[in-house]
Amino acid sequence: MAKKSAIEKNNRRRKLSVRFAAKRSRLKAIANDEANPQEERFAARLKLAEMPRNSSPTRVRSRCELSGRPRGVYRKLRLSRIALRDLASIGQIPGMVKSSW
Repeated sequence: MAKKSAIEKNNRRRKLSVRFAAKRSRLKAIANDEANPQEERFAARLKLAEMPRNSSPTRVRSRCELSGRPRGVYRKLRLSRIALRDLASIGQIPGMVKSSW
């Protein structure tokens, strides 16, 4: 199990990225538009830099929903490989069986 502080920090980052998503995308569109004057694009970049760092979606770490483990997480299921194997072994995931050959 991961540290609770690390899990909570990641949850705060996720909430911040959702809250600032519209403003961040609007500023990025202005900054990347070649038709805008250079001063306006630069001002948009400065406003982007003033925003909280944790509002960036790239700072959100994918973690397992059950254990909080940061590595070996399947994106589609949002479970780590270890939690996935445990759930599959006890038959909690439909259609998934332990392979044997």
